Amino acid sequence: MNTLSVIIPFFNEESYIEESINRVLKIDIFDQIILSDDCSSDLSSQIAKEISSNNDKVEYIRSEKNLGKGAALNNARDLVKSTHVIIHDADLEYFPADIIDMFKCVDENPMSLILGSRFIGNFNRSGAYTRTLLANKIMSLFFSIINQLRVTDVATCYKLMPSKFFKNMKIQEKGFSIEIELISKFLRFNKSIIEVPINYEGRTYDQGKKIKTLDGVLYLANTLKYRF
Repeated sequence: MNTLSVIIPFFNEESYIEESINRVLKIDIFDQIILSDDCSSDLSSQIAKEISSNNDKVEYIRSEKNLGKGAALNNARDLVKSTHVIIHDADLEYFPADIIDMFKCVDENPMSLILGSRFIGNFNRSGAYTRTLLANKIMSLFFSIINQLRVTDVATCYKLMPSKFFKNMKIQEKGFSIEIELISKFLRFNKSIIEVPINYEGRTYDQGKKIKTLDGVLYLANTLKYRF
């Protein structure tokens, strides 16, 4: 029987963390919810700890230093107990209800990487900057050409994968390039990638969006790095 854990990496998300976790808790498909705190300095830690103490499915861990999303995922790796795992960022850009359809794909494709794509299907998408949308499409096209495999959304947060792969992968990237590293390394594990359309509501930089132009440049550079 396939089971699913979700890792929620976060850093200074006091305005969003509670609602984000509650959205996950409402979707009754997770056997385990891991809150990985990247050494937050605001009230995020307190909020996450309280939720964890009141729910048996929720586990809380904290990094000693703020090292980035990759480090937060590494810290959670050994805690995963399910057959599969997915990543859910603590902001409110993604909707956990979409994970239901993604997880259904696992029944016939247990060793595939299931991606939640924001660029296929007629789903609700709003709030994204035009330049961010264009940059994501360019990065995905570049990745597809370099790896000779079509992927429409390499930068998506929603990546559902076999725990066998995730628990044996040492993540090197500290920042947002973890997205490229993860897909690139998965292609060495299995060439099967399935994309499922998802909803998306991008937040603004005033609302705390953290990704920057430099991250886009690093995406392109790391596409080459992990391919060759």
